[in-house]
Amino acid sequence: MPSTRILAAFALALSTLTGCATRYIPNTDVEDTDENRKIIAFCEKYRHAVEDKDVAVLYGFASPDYYEDGGNVDPGDDIDYAGLKAYLTGAFQDARAIRYEIRYRRIVHEDDLIFVDYTYSASYRIPGTKGEEWRRKVEDNRLELVPYNGDFRIVAGM
Repeated sequence: MPSTRILAAFALALSTLTGCATRYIPNTDVEDTDENRKIIAFCEKYRHAVEDKDVAVLYGFASPDYYEDGGNVDPGDDIDYAGLKAYLTGAFQDARAIRYEIRYRRIVHEDDLIFVDYTYSASYRIPGTKGEEWRRKVEDNRLELVPYNGDFRIVAGM
């Protein structure tokens, strides 16, 4: 019965192909590995701290080597570790409410750095000329992490 052999060969080939399929962490585009799950869990703690405006947690997640260049050549908007604290206790506090959603796109390891690429949707309420106003921003961003005592610290991207 050649058709039975062909069917069996086809079934074996199909099971081999599906066994090699990449699995992704649910609701992300990130490959499902133990390390990636640990990184996403850390990033989710960061996301919740943003929504809760928890300055102590956010500042604790930052590495003392934190440095953000603002994505341009103007050094006037660069933020280091001390500048991050000033921002978190200053302008960040203007937001009355924050909703911060993240879609994780990719995690890349490069030497001692971990790059977490994501798209975020931030909705926040701030004082305006006519009272409080809701604003919304959707953008791509990258958190740069370093391993730290079994966890991670953010060196750029907050």
